[in-house]
Amino acid sequence: MPTPDATAPTGLREAHRAYLDAMAKGDTTTLDGLLAEDFTLTHMTGYVQPKAEWLAQMRQGQFVYHSIEEKDTTFDIDDGTARLMARTLTDATVYGTRANWRLRLATDYARHGDVWVAQRTVATTW
Repeated sequence: MPTPDATAPTGLREAHRAYLDAMAKGDTTTLDGLLAEDFTLTHMTGYVQPKAEWLAQMRQGQFVYHSIEEKDTTFDIDDGTARLMARTLTDATVYGTRANWRLRLATDYARHGDVWVAQRTVATTW
């Protein structure tokens, strides 16, 4: 059986892919389980949005992610925590305006047993 350290990169990539897939599907139930209770999303405007507010606004149609294409992804893992950096092309409708966003997502993860849980994401443009 592989050690947790040996499987960490694969598990991290899988957690991140599940996060992006849930966003694109508008699956707030899955997102709720993938994100820490105190998760925050810092938007490219600088607004730090709590998890509950973001998920509620997704359910209300204020954030609709039509597709998210990863262009490149890098990460650093250190003793049960990780920082994952992804550049994406994100087709989204935000507060009624649809655009293709070139986003750099910096997501901090913490390992809870065998599962990587997103603690916060900071979105900027590239």
